Amino acid sequence: MELFTVEFWLALASIIMIDLVLAGDNAIVIGMAARNIPKENQKKVIIWGTVGAVIIRAIATLLVVYLLMLPGLHLIGGLALVYIAYKLLIEEQEDNEVSSSTRIWAAIRTIIIADAMMGLDNVLAVAGAAHGDTLLVIVGLAISIPVMVWCSTLIMKLMERFPWIVALGSAILAWTAARMIMEESFLSGYFANWAIKYGFELLVVIAVVLIGLRQKKKKAQARTAEEPAI
Repeated sequence: MELFTVEFWLALASIIMIDLVLAGDNAIVIGMAARNIPKENQKKVIIWGTVGAVIIRAIATLLVVYLLMLPGLHLIGGLALVYIAYKLLIEEQEDNEVSSSTRIWAAIRTIIIADAMMGLDNVLAVAGAAHGDTLLVIVGLAISIPVMVWCSTLIMKLMERFPWIVALGSAILAWTAARMIMEESFLSGYFANWAIKYGFELLVVIAVVLIGLRQKKKKAQARTAEEPAI
């Protein structure tokens, strides 16, 4: 596709719109992963996590034809995202013994892995809109970086003010994971019935949130019990 043609700009606009529409889940992951990092390092985690995720997604978009040939990709990604949704829900501020750099890179790693697992829909949509044009893929994803950074920062601030949003974010990630699992080619037939489909989504969301909140409560009680009496 030639640069500066009407077709090029229309395709680029399509890719940007796709990134905007599908950026919600990614922004939630980034915001949740960065929320327990010291404030002076939160921006660093958000920016580098977003950049790493976008680079991985750009590579995946260019290799989408080969990715589609891998059986079990949706299932593996969905199961991994279930664990990440649970992990992000129960995470609290780390102990002081854990170094700042370790915490920063752990959060960045979580962001990149989560985005790689759940970014398949975005990859497919962008690849289709780009019609095989590498420049379009790179430019479109590059433009999406500031959007994801801004959305992630906003979500993180909301989580600080309204703690219940953490559980809501975990529920959204769990729902995304359930949809990925159901989209697996050799499993999709089992979810043809709408009752089974929505029942499975509800089951995954409830299981992740309830088990996560219960574990979080246990950890809080254990910390309280360990605190010395004044």
